[in-house]
Amino acid sequence: MEKIPMDISDGCKPKIDYPCLWQYKVIATDCAQIRQIVEEHLGDAPYSLSESNRSSGGKYVSMNLEMTVNSDYHRLRLYEVLTAHPAVKVVL
Repeated sequence: MEKIPMDISDGCKPKIDYPCLWQYKVIATDCAQIRQIVEEHLGDAPYSLSESNRSSGGKYVSMNLEMTVNSDYHRLRLYEVLTAHPAVKVVL
């Protein structure tokens, strides 16, 4: 994936050309709930969701979500949906 340069003069906001492939790292307590919320909000849109790691105690799981986003709104809306879910601890 190509790195996107940041223009510091523009308030450190990256220049993103849409549509583009976007990745979220979701750290949560229940991967089944994350799968459900992603399915509910993305419907038939193509995406890839995979478990990447579990904490040593098994309390947390990290998942990689990769999909094509079409706009800032689309990208940020999914971020908001994920962070609002009680099983989600962090979204990167």
